Amino acid sequence: MSVTLAPKAVTDEQPQPSFRGYIATSPRELANAARQHIRTHGGVPFGFLRTEIEQSWRRSLRLGVDYHKPLHQCDMVCDDPTEVLQQNELLIRNAQPELDSLHHHFGNNATIILCSPDAHIIEARGGALADVPGLANRLQPGVIWQEGQFGTNALGTAIIERDTLHIHPGEHYLESLSAFSCTSSPVFGARGELMGVLDLTRSGKNSQAMDVIGLLKFSVHAIENRLFLRQLQGYTVIAFHNRQHYLRSAWQGLLAVDDNGRILAVNQTGCQLLKQTRERLLETRLEQLFQLPLEKILQQAHQGIGQRRTPSGKLYFELISTLNLPVIQSVAAHTPVQKQQTTAAAQAQEPALQRSFTMAARAIEHAIPVLLQGETGTGKEVAARRLHQDSGRSQRAFVAVNCAAIPENLLESELFGYREGAFTGAKKGGMKGRFEQANGGTLFLDEIGDMPLDMQARLLRVLQERRVQPLGAGEEVELDVQIIAATHCELKKMVADGSFREDLYYRLNGISITLPPLRERSDFDALICQVISDLCAAQKRTPVSVEAGLQQRFKRYHWPGNVRQLHMVLQVALAFMEPDETCLSDEHLTPDFIQELVQTAAAPARGGLLQENEASLIRQALDQHDGNVSAAASSLGISRATLYRRMKDLGND
Repeated sequence: MSVTLAPKAVTDEQPQPSFRGYIATSPRELANAARQHIRTHGGVPFGFLRTEIEQSWRRSLRLGVDYHKPLHQCDMVCDDPTEVLQQNELLIRNAQPELDSLHHHFGNNATIILCSPDAHIIEARGGALADVPGLANRLQPGVIWQEGQFGTNALGTAIIERDTLHIHPGEHYLESLSAFSCTSSPVFGARGELMGVLDLTRSGKNSQAMDVIGLLKFSVHAIENRLFLRQLQGYTVIAFHNRQHYLRSAWQGLLAVDDNGRILAVNQTGCQLLKQTRERLLETRLEQLFQLPLEKILQQAHQGIGQRRTPSGKLYFELISTLNLPVIQSVAAHTPVQKQQTTAAAQAQEPALQRSFTMAARAIEHAIPVLLQGETGTGKEVAARRLHQDSGRSQRAFVAVNCAAIPENLLESELFGYREGAFTGAKKGGMKGRFEQANGGTLFLDEIGDMPLDMQARLLRVLQERRVQPLGAGEEVELDVQIIAATHCELKKMVADGSFREDLYYRLNGISITLPPLRERSDFDALICQVISDLCAAQKRTPVSVEAGLQQRFKRYHWPGNVRQLHMVLQVALAFMEPDETCLSDEHLTPDFIQELVQTAAAPARGGLLQENEASLIRQALDQHDGNVSAAASSLGISRATLYRRMKDLGND
């Protein structure tokens, strides 16, 4: 490819195009030409790269980054990963569901990265970058991806821009990264502070960049909403939107008020809906904004979804959290609360689950613990929340803890809390643990099977004595907490191999419900219809059906991510549909997922010689690891749950 250079060198101080007579056909060619200009003239050319990319290249050049240096030769700055994870524990906890969902959706066709507000890698999932020399070890926790280390990159540059950024192949400052397309979106806290960045990186050109940006923004909104509720725990939080269907979605506005109705925080969506800056809103009282006395606002919200015409237009609103606001208590005392007509048992479409949910609801009324079991994505937290909502504790807190997502060294303080000065780095005033936060309400212990053995012993003591002693405290706190635990592990097997305490298992297993994987559900068709109906209602679009052939391929697919994966697949498909389309077909699915459907359809049925070979491999792996299912599954390259399922299918229970 030939490039016509301007006859005179153009310095970085001259804001005019540096190339004339050149017709580019791709961002990669433009970037290559820009690098040629750096090589020839020592400066970044004007007008050849997108504004934010060009500015980033200039910063990279000033910082002394060598664009031609291979990645594995670039200096790598890495801080203590344990300290980085501790400092970002709030982000880590609240980002896990979205990381799981994106990873299930893209698999090894993309790498999902979460980084801190100062560009430290926190977590990277997916194998899209595994084979790139020098890259795998630079995606470990603690490694810094600021522009000063690697030049223009989606993580570091999105932090500077404080906005969603897409980098096309070739636009990275380092030539060694030019094969990748990256999309990053910053995550903000309740008061507008930068909490981190979520990134999706793929090899080669991303032909559906706008769809990926939309999906990433949706995930970021969900994380920000979760962060908002966590950061403003203890205050009254109101959700609102100018369209009722967007309430309880990632796109709802959120604001928090203190005892006097003064607005303490508002999320970015809320600022957009109210058409005001965050700074202006934080100087306002709720009654001033809604032009209605505070007690009237809360009374409407307490009865259900309220509506009010404001200077910003009509708003629908509801209460999300009602802690620590005295006027709430007076409203609640005089306002009858209608019990939800739909119980957890009625919401379970599977006939086999109806009785289990009915028994679980009765168990909760007698403070009997409930254990939810099932594969990842089967809806264990959804079931737990429904059981809480249908219980007598529905007006009190529901606190969820993912035991697998919290670093082991933080788990004790997270669950039991600590007092000021309990250890180096303890927050001023200490911190209430999850047990204290849930006092009077429900504590949901998700992924309980991943809890370390020493913590299992401490948890057992708290459950037996119904009191907790925070770290550094001399006194114990009495507890009144309903426990709902969940796991994707086979706890009975773990008890047998010594990786889970038997006494704790029986303390948690008052009544057990096993949520079936999606591939085994008899209500599959009805479930798809319900998910599509809910998504269409949220998007205010006409109802959509599924093409008959595609529906059959859906039913044959194994759905490793279960209901969570189904929801994401349908959500993305609807995003690809035109407003006037009413039938979902293959053309609305991502190429990655279509390929999975094709592979599933082409796979031979397991039986005969294939089944015999599989049984032999499983027996061999179990023998090699002395019956340790976890180790055998790891050696076979499958999850423990998958191995148990294969053993059951082959009659090796």
